[in-house]
Amino acid sequence: MDLYEYQAKDLFAKHGVPVGPGQRVVTDVEAAADAAAEFGVPVVIKAQVKVGGRGKAGGVKLADGREDAREKAEAILGLDIKGHTVRRVLVTPASQIAEEYYFSFLLDRTNRTFLAMASAEGGMEIEQLAVERPEALAKIPVDPIAGVDLAKAKEIAAIFPEPVRDAAAEVIVKLWQTFVAEDVTLVEVNPLVRDPQDDILALDGKVTLDDNAGFRHPDHAELVDTAAEDPLEAAAKAKDLNYVKLDGEVGIIGNGAGLVMSTLDVVAYAGEDSGTKPANFLDIGGGASAEVMANGLGIILSDPDVRSVFVNVFGGITACDAVANGIVQAFQLLGTVDKPIVVRLDGNNAALGRQTLTDAALPGLSQVDTMDAAARRAVELAVTQE
Repeated sequence: MDLYEYQAKDLFAKHGVPVGPGQRVVTDVEAAADAAAEFGVPVVIKAQVKVGGRGKAGGVKLADGREDAREKAEAILGLDIKGHTVRRVLVTPASQIAEEYYFSFLLDRTNRTFLAMASAEGGMEIEQLAVERPEALAKIPVDPIAGVDLAKAKEIAAIFPEPVRDAAAEVIVKLWQTFVAEDVTLVEVNPLVRDPQDDILALDGKVTLDDNAGFRHPDHAELVDTAAEDPLEAAAKAKDLNYVKLDGEVGIIGNGAGLVMSTLDVVAYAGEDSGTKPANFLDIGGGASAEVMANGLGIILSDPDVRSVFVNVFGGITACDAVANGIVQAFQLLGTVDKPIVVRLDGNNAALGRQTLTDAALPGLSQVDTMDAAARRAVELAVTQE
């Protein structure tokens, strides 16, 4: 789960990371004006969206006084930034900035470790810097067992100017503590700034929480923005389903993330000519019980964009006959199924599973033996439902 900037900075402050003199999060122009008047100094008004490029899009503005803050907030609220509508803004006192740096900790999946990235050239998009001036971006592996103590932090901070290296190292240690304590997969500060007194402040923050560790952090539930959350994804999450909404027309159910990803590919390929695409990612895992199957089908069938459904299952520990029984019972639990469903069963007890579905004669359900052929059939059915 990605956090808004103000949430990230609250998390930083909880672990002792210096984040500046204060902040207010507001949803209307009058509250923004009140916040500016309360601070009594020039303020920065920043769009709160979970995407980069806010400054270039006009989502970050300096305001001098109450009336100016009202005007600037009015210009930002409702703004569309890369498909994200601004519904709240952060009002914070403007800081004096001597220099801007970049810093992040992230999960390095390729090398199965953590990575610290730092640059003395902050304030710009790090992807652009990495391409144009890769030598300006330090990438330092972090041993997951050893972690980041002050000595390691000083090694990382060596890329920063000498007068602030010690201060930067202390902040880096606290950012690592945040990273570990909150079960985070990404901590990014851009800009990490040096003020005229050579103090280091995190004036921005981007944090991605590991949802798999949510059971250790019941307080993280308060950080979920239910208003911005896709209702289908929220409903799936409530039923413990691994679901992601996409922008296509063919609903996808599979058992195992790898199989589901392959299914997305074959459906996208089959629908190339007609422009038909997968409508979702849904992995029901190894135990395709009737309830799990019913929940999965229920979520997908409630998506108004879905015109057909492709159930692609490879029987392993859970045999195909058990999956087939689950589908039959799911139809009984759901009552009415008004969209065509294509099922492909393969693997353990596939023949028995296919016979079970044949005997059940479920309305609107057809079986296809191969994944490619099933994908083509699901696409054809989606096109005819237009």
